[in-house]
Amino acid sequence: MAPPGKRHRAQSTKIQVIKRRLAKFQAKYLTTDFAKRLVFDPSLLWVSAILLLVGELFVNVLVIQRIPYTEIDWIAYMQEVEGVVNGTWDYSKLKGDTGPLVYPAGFVYLFTILYYLTNYGKNIRLAQYIFCGIYLITLALVFRIYSKSRKIPPYMLIFICCTSYRVHSIYVLRLFNDPVAIMFLFCSINLFMEGYWTLGSVFYSFAVSIKMNILLFAPALLLAYIASQGIYGTLKQLTICAGLQIVLGAPFLLANPLAYLIGSFNLGRVFLFEWTVNWRFLPEEIFIHPGFHITLLLLHVVLLAIFAKPWFRYMKSFAKLQPTGVGIVSQLFLLPLFTANLIGVAFSRSLHYQFYVWYFHTLPYLLWSTPYSIWLRLCILGFIEMCWNTFPSTYASSAILHVCHLLIICGIFWRRHPTKDLKIDIKKDK
Repeated sequence: MAPPGKRHRAQSTKIQVIKRRLAKFQAKYLTTDFAKRLVFDPSLLWVSAILLLVGELFVNVLVIQRIPYTEIDWIAYMQEVEGVVNGTWDYSKLKGDTGPLVYPAGFVYLFTILYYLTNYGKNIRLAQYIFCGIYLITLALVFRIYSKSRKIPPYMLIFICCTSYRVHSIYVLRLFNDPVAIMFLFCSINLFMEGYWTLGSVFYSFAVSIKMNILLFAPALLLAYIASQGIYGTLKQLTICAGLQIVLGAPFLLANPLAYLIGSFNLGRVFLFEWTVNWRFLPEEIFIHPGFHITLLLLHVVLLAIFAKPWFRYMKSFAKLQPTGVGIVSQLFLLPLFTANLIGVAFSRSLHYQFYVWYFHTLPYLLWSTPYSIWLRLCILGFIEMCWNTFPSTYASSAILHVCHLLIICGIFWRRHPTKDLKIDIKKDK
């Protein structure tokens, strides 16, 4: 046993070490400068992300408990998958209260699982909590993308979490299938960013099998395949994507192949004018006219062609720099993907309210890829939110939404060349 004097000196030394560590901690973290970094420094975005994820858990529970659920498509989903549960594999015979089944096979399998988990679709409250989990997983995947790419400041996460009643409603008060597809999409994007191309293709294809809008990302993803995998690798990834669709759809294809292909991948489906968010200012006869649909498709293709060259340059640079492991390099991959989706949304034949989640989580990234001032970016974001929260849509809300989309696309086009800032940041991260 050590003498009392030595024990006292040892204790004093420990106290001094603790005091020094506390002083260092205070000097490093408990300062105004560090507080500002938590708000503005993209490299510290993960701190805000963790706090907001915890906060979102409580917010969603509160929404579920306090705000009444609104039935729109959930019962129809359950009726559609119930037909499969009862042994019907002919797509033409699978229907619900809202009409025939119009989603691919992945939707059927996943919502069949939900059918059983929620007591044949009757336990709505449990379904809401499952969708709360889907929301939180999606948010975590989005935050990881933003943290790794270091594109936006941490304070923008507040706008992703706290400013959209519509998005919370789509997830936990409406139970649409769109959020499920988006969750698998962001999972695939995270895998692509890490170089897991095959696994990423599996998750991407599964997202497509839940809802076809995920194909809006496909033009940019194809360029990414070609730039990083070469022709042989691209054919391999496309085979994986197509093969999964065939495997998932096999029971339906064997029963009635034409009904499945027409029903689940119907590109010519006509939407109801009463639900449109983006074309309210048009006469209904123009809205449903095939010529209008063809014009939108041509404009969509033309704009994709205009962006194809800079996108391919981004993807080649991403393929070259990805092995360095520098997270900020992912900006070269993300911008083409998100822009391709935005172009598809902007030229959609119709947007319904649940479609907001198709691009909501990518809007901050897209806006921070434009040359506009912070205030203009926030104004655009605010106007987009206002348009999606205007029910029913009006001439003004539809027109404003198109103006906002056009501003973002033009801003990205003006900054379509890689910036010096990105090259500087890459050097700093090495």
